[in-house]
Amino acid sequence: MKITVTTLVPAPLPAVWLAYTTPEDIKVWNTASPDWHTTAATVDLRPGGKFSSRMEAKDGSFGFDFAGEYTHIAPHQRIEYVFGDRSGIVEFSESAAGVQVTVTFDGETTHSEEQQRTGWQAILDNFARHVKGKLAAE
Repeated sequence: MKITVTTLVPAPLPAVWLAYTTPEDIKVWNTASPDWHTTAATVDLRPGGKFSSRMEAKDGSFGFDFAGEYTHIAPHQRIEYVFGDRSGIVEFSESAAGVQVTVTFDGETTHSEEQQRTGWQAILDNFARHVKGKLAAE
């Protein structure tokens, strides 16, 4: 099952790409709800390069690593990766209104399709808010 989420970021493509691929930015936006946070992130943005984000409940009750390997990078356009036996694609499409970021990934069987879509959409929405806030602060 493929699941797709998308958001529009009213920002220049280079800023969107940088915020999506920089560990310090990832630690800020990579959360589905306020009671979670990303405590560590690594990015080796090249085919064969590894990535990892440590996601933890703020109360310390649970945490996990979201990690994998990049399989294809087209700068400012597309990122393809695998995580376990699943894969994902992130596409960046520039328009007059900003950059549409679309994430398509293989769903898993533990959580419902709707739960997965809701969680990944929340993270992507946080990403858009982060980029807007970052640009406003500059």
